[in-house]
Amino acid sequence: MVKTALDNFRRPPCAELLGWQLLDARPGDGWIKLGFEGKPEFCNPAGFIQGGMLSAMLDDTMGPAVLVMSEGRLYTTTISMTVNFLSPAKPGPIIAEATVTQLGKTIAFVAAKLMSEDGTVLATATASERLLEATRVVR
Repeated sequence: MVKTALDNFRRPPCAELLGWQLLDARPGDGWIKLGFEGKPEFCNPAGFIQGGMLSAMLDDTMGPAVLVMSEGRLYTTTISMTVNFLSPAKPGPIIAEATVTQLGKTIAFVAAKLMSEDGTVLATATASERLLEATRVVR
């Protein structure tokens, strides 16, 4: 496993809730691959993972992509996020990938996708992220 800036950060409670797990990363490319657990408690009445939970997984993939690319110097807050739900997500493992498409001085643009274990794309997202210096963020 490649070493990243994430090795020095404790996972927040929201990441724990989602079953967040680093699977792979290419910090220089601004790319990250994560695993999430689509828990039965996240399901809607139809038995699929509720869209808000999938959106949270996408959001919790794009921010860490920036953190990894900036070598731990930059946190993000989401300015806007557009999500497209492409296929129903069943309970079980969910794989996420995100790529920083542009890292500016104050704003980053990021794209992400969620996939089932068999590779079916469940949802995609793009986001504009405000950049915050990690040293200025209260922990």
